[in-house]
Amino acid sequence: MPRMSKPLEAREALLAAWRANDRVTAYLVERIPAGLWDMSVPGAPRRTVRSIAAHIHNARCGWMRRSGRIGGQPVAAVVDGARVTKRQLLAALKCSGRQMSQVFERALDRGGAVPGFPLGVVAFLAYAAAHEGHHRGQLCTIVRQLGQRLPDQVLIGLWEWPKRLKEAGG
Repeated sequence: MPRMSKPLEAREALLAAWRANDRVTAYLVERIPAGLWDMSVPGAPRRTVRSIAAHIHNARCGWMRRSGRIGGQPVAAVVDGARVTKRQLLAALKCSGRQMSQVFERALDRGGAVPGFPLGVVAFLAYAAAHEGHHRGQLCTIVRQLGQRLPDQVLIGLWEWPKRLKEAGG
């Protein structure tokens, strides 16, 4: 991540933090074993691994709708948590991740104000990353509850943000 010694670098660091978070989420979704995608969550039979993963994208869409249109383009479409394929979700996450970056950029251009979120852009980034981190942890736990285990390399990879940022292109 960029070092923060000037105000301009703080902007780039904030955007890089989002890109890394976005990539970590996709990294995990890519590695969820295919056989678990449709399985019900223990103790919550109406929820599936798929629906929790889809919720991450759909929550982004909700935040973007509340913060206004992104440069005149429509907000990414929500996905059906009961039917979306992993491939479709990864494409949707890529779109919503890019649009969330635009929300952060616009907020930074407006002095940090995020429409629909009263605490400003830094708190919004923390909120969004915490939300996704919560669901990433949930997914890792559910995989284990369903009798499988993500390889240690994958679990460690969730914390290798510099690598994930590099994968995200910066």
